[in-house]
Amino acid sequence: MWTNSQLKANGLMNFKKNRWACIVVTIILGICVGGTASGSANSASNNEETMQELMDKLTPEIIAAIVGVIGIAVIIGIILDIILFNVLEVGCQRFFIVNRAVENAQISEVTFGFKNNWMNIVKTMFLKDLYLFLWSMLCFIPGIIKAYSYRLVPYLMAEDPNMSSNEAITLSRQMMNGQKMNAFVYDLSFIGWYLLAIITCGIAGVFYVFPYKNCSDAELYTAIKETYNPNVQNY
Repeated sequence: MWTNSQLKANGLMNFKKNRWACIVVTIILGICVGGTASGSANSASNNEETMQELMDKLTPEIIAAIVGVIGIAVIIGIILDIILFNVLEVGCQRFFIVNRAVENAQISEVTFGFKNNWMNIVKTMFLKDLYLFLWSMLCFIPGIIKAYSYRLVPYLMAEDPNMSSNEAITLSRQMMNGQKMNAFVYDLSFIGWYLLAIITCGIAGVFYVFPYKNCSDAELYTAIKETYNPNVQNY
């Protein structure tokens, strides 16, 4: 049975042997999953006066135009997520799987999904996200549980892009049966590293914590795959 310390030791070793490639792929993966989103705040009093002036100038036509632009931007974002970022996410996980097996995995692995059954990857990742969204609409806790159930889908597609959507999602759920709490505890073991990333304004996160975590996640996937027994159902 795998242990968190073992996974993290192997992950750290895999990170150090190919440091800069892991950092670059981690940045790409962060963009794909929205990890680079940020916001800003201004003075409340100044905002209040400015907003009042803008509200006085707004007409129904201007409001309709703003809503239309926002709607188009949202639609474009969703389309890019489905056909581009999800596929890149699979490619990034492909890189981390390969990186644990060879000395010098190439960054070009991130394009794997565009060269190997792209449409099937798009469909599978879309369905995974859709199911997760629907479960999250029910309640916060079911959404978290299902996130762990579907956690392995990108890795499965990275290893076998010809696997059907139903097979990949079902297999991920079956492989995570009995492993969700273990994976949750594994994730919690990185809290100290996340705090370090926050304290250093993300610098430690980009150049150490997140690449280290991604390499360890590939170890987690491999460990679960190697211990999975389809004849034993654990809940």
